[in-house]
Amino acid sequence: MERPIVEFGVGSDGDPVAILSCGHSQHVRHNPPFINRPWVTTAEGRSGMIGKALNCVRCDNFELPDHFVPYKRTAEFNEESVPAALRKDHSTKTGVWAKIRVTRGKLLYRVPVLGKETELSVDRLGIVLPEVLHNVEPLGAASFFVEFYKAPD
Repeated sequence: MERPIVEFGVGSDGDPVAILSCGHSQHVRHNPPFINRPWVTTAEGRSGMIGKALNCVRCDNFELPDHFVPYKRTAEFNEESVPAALRKDHSTKTGVWAKIRVTRGKLLYRVPVLGKETELSVDRLGIVLPEVLHNVEPLGAASFFVEFYKAPD
């Protein structure tokens, strides 16, 4: 999934790291040049790449960034009280991830743009990617809530 670069940092190995809008970091080494990125060798080159997109394989794998923390959660919904907006395609804001936690029954979690449909249960939670349209549908009697995550302040 393509994600824009929002800033640069330095990895534990001293190599430049791109920080993406999703919160993941990605090495952008030029030495050795696995990918030809001469722009990474200067501050001006890196600055010129802010806003450019890189493929984030961790988003492709629905991996919540390790350092993100929960900051809010919804009320618990059931098959009758689930808001209509959650049944339609909707998304979170930039940098906001979520976990869909089922407490009873099953819930269908769809991410149409990625062609993903997952049946969630008490034993299987759903990870919501920032800014990616998704929707949910209770499969019979079900209860769930959503926990939201962001980078620590």
